[in-house]
Amino acid sequence: MGQAINQALREEMQRDANVFLAGEGIGVGIHSNPMLPTADLLKDFGAKRVKDTPVSEAAIAGLAVGAAAVGLKPVVEIMFNPFFTLASDMIVNHAAKLRYLSGGKSAFPLVVRIKSGAGFGAGCQHSHNLEAWAAHCPGLKVIMPSTPADAKGLLKSAIRDPNPVVFIEDMMLYFVPGPVPEEEYLIPIGQADVKRQGTDVTLVTWSKMVGVALKAAEQLAREGIDMEIVDLRTLVPMDKKTLLGSVRKTGRLVVLHEATRTGGFAGEVSAVVMEEAFDSLKAPLRRVTGPDIPVPASPPLERFYIPSEKDLISAVKEIVAK
Repeated sequence: MGQAINQALREEMQRDANVFLAGEGIGVGIHSNPMLPTADLLKDFGAKRVKDTPVSEAAIAGLAVGAAAVGLKPVVEIMFNPFFTLASDMIVNHAAKLRYLSGGKSAFPLVVRIKSGAGFGAGCQHSHNLEAWAAHCPGLKVIMPSTPADAKGLLKSAIRDPNPVVFIEDMMLYFVPGPVPEEEYLIPIGQADVKRQGTDVTLVTWSKMVGVALKAAEQLAREGIDMEIVDLRTLVPMDKKTLLGSVRKTGRLVVLHEATRTGGFAGEVSAVVMEEAFDSLKAPLRRVTGPDIPVPASPPLERFYIPSEKDLISAVKEIVAK
């Protein structure tokens, strides 16, 4: 995925001279690893279009808002998802609202790339998943890809979108391989993808948890349970048509995400199904999520925090039995 994101950034910078990158250390240091999203972009495009910034998320977000307001297309990076809180004033109170305040007459194309996810032992101040916070803010589009191909196609669409987009990348996926088409392509924002067809239960998830779901589906299939996996890919706008169509087909729903349970986006998915497809449910829906605690730094405790295949299989069996 890291290489796929790099390809998307490179192609869009070549296509449009108004696209530029900014973020903490994006042109130097660890980012020189060829598997990471901004590798070699400073060397290839120069400091005018790849800007290393001071360690200030508020300043990075403010730069993006100002640049978008004068016609540029910034793609800025927030190094860790919890640091979204430091940038949130500019993103939530300005980026998300300026097009609305213009009556739709002005465009504010900007992308905020956010690194996210637990699993690398960085502790709670670097690993907390806050996609539900961003999704709660009107005016923001929120994307969380699970595969290299999805990441590339969705990021290219995000850069071309006239609205602000929050693009959340799970860092544990940067080194996970997957096929990417050689030709140019775009994936529409707001279009879910059924990663696995099934008939017994619908599993809705996104980002890194898609891999957990696919492995669990293999085990469940050996036990005679056929699970359909819906990868939302875009949380806002949500693809209700695909979600509801799957639930109406299977009659059962499990929602899986790594973020904490209370206030998590699984609640929104569940509410949509309860409001619009309640009569199709054969059993109460289930949520499989991270616990309501900060992400531990200890590797064994971190593994406990992240939802597992075992957790998911248990939830699926519980509702299929009803």
